[in-house]
Amino acid sequence: MQASAPQPAVSVTDLACRRGDRVLFAGVNFALDPGEALHLAGPNGIGKSSLIRILAGLLRPYAGSAAVAGGMALLDERPALDPHLPLGKALAFWHALDGGEAPLDRLGLTTLLDVPVRYLSTGQKKRAALARMIGQRAPVWLLDEPLNGLDVHAVATVEALVADHCAQGGIAVIASHQPFAVAELVRFELERHAA
Repeated sequence: MQASAPQPAVSVTDLACRRGDRVLFAGVNFALDPGEALHLAGPNGIGKSSLIRILAGLLRPYAGSAAVAGGMALLDERPALDPHLPLGKALAFWHALDGGEAPLDRLGLTTLLDVPVRYLSTGQKKRAALARMIGQRAPVWLLDEPLNGLDVHAVATVEALVADHCAQGGIAVIASHQPFAVAELVRFELERHAA
């Protein structure tokens, strides 16, 4: 008998992040259950990307704890696609590992599959990175500035994909300095730590 996958969840307790000699934020608490999305907001340099990296296990917290139950997928400024391969082959590499299908047509990528990744525009690379992430079929999405470089149509597509993911029981944590339009999205404003 196969054990069922754990319910996805994200929990942050009294979290603090330090960069060099400066504490960026402290005392951060939140919890997310299936179907919920959180928008991390705040000024540049406040630690939004650092918090995403802590959740992804790429950065140790200065204090407190962060836990993610269920598989997670990370989208940040690095698309994780071989720049020398045509986009179709770069995505096929991940498909062979993860087995999930990505909505290439919905992301406007079907006409770009023979273009080497290094020749894609910033927005095209961002949409390709989203395709790679969606193909991971992870219940928890960690999105660091997912709207950078996207036009209005692509922004609406990304917002709809996140809404669909949450409607199917997924969780999304979105670090963005831009507004993000998803129903039931909770905005969490990071504040500078008082020295």
